[in-house]
Amino acid sequence: MGMMLEIKEASIGYRQRTILNNISFTVDDGDMLCLLGPNGVGKTTLFKSILGFISLKSGEINLDGKNIRKWSKPCLAKVIGYVPQAHTPPFPFTVLDVVLMGRIAHLGNFSSPSRNDVRIAEESLERLGISFLKDRTYSEISGGERQMVLIARALTQQPQLLILDEPTSNLDYGNQVRVLLQIKRLSAEDGIGVVMTSHFPDHAFLCSSQVALLNQHGFEMGSADDIITEDNMKETYGINVRITSLADNHGMDVKSCVPLAN
Repeated sequence: MGMMLEIKEASIGYRQRTILNNISFTVDDGDMLCLLGPNGVGKTTLFKSILGFISLKSGEINLDGKNIRKWSKPCLAKVIGYVPQAHTPPFPFTVLDVVLMGRIAHLGNFSSPSRNDVRIAEESLERLGISFLKDRTYSEISGGERQMVLIARALTQQPQLLILDEPTSNLDYGNQVRVLLQIKRLSAEDGIGVVMTSHFPDHAFLCSSQVALLNQHGFEMGSADDIITEDNMKETYGINVRITSLADNHGMDVKSCVPLAN
């Protein structure tokens, strides 16, 4: 099961500079929240605060009602799985070695992974359908495969909340959709709360239950249908778009945000 994340009247920034001011939102078990917004509005800074890397200027970040300021870094690492935009290790680790790194928070000082740790890592690979990569060199596999391996590493932590920073960055169109659908499936099946960033409004239409829009004017949160509007996209990104809708094979409406050339 997942863990409820509550951001409560939080102001976030560095030294004298406040980047996000007085924001509040909740991500419950099985919720998916997609953060949209241009570069520099504070998406990554918010992630660093949730992960405990930087302190809030004011307000609270709570996990199941407990303020994370009282949590140690190893304790946070046991419940929050983090997937960065990209990762290339300095040594030629195998895929299984990279996924096993997700167990570090659960190991004692100077301990080696046990058979149970290896089993958990192998189950994560199998769950994502990438067991065939187990013995491959991580740095030699494709970008889409690497991203799936990083998700497997996060799952090996056995987290209750997943944080993903642009999980489809640098992936081709097909791999973008595959990765997003896997994330959506994990959230639905395990009840894990998911917070992810994206630069593509269509990603929010595809998989998120909530959308938070960050721009120079503030913070707005709601459903994808309510937040991803032509006016909001114009105000946030400075371009004209058209929100279109098509019926899928089951007769359900599928929305898309299409940029206009003029």
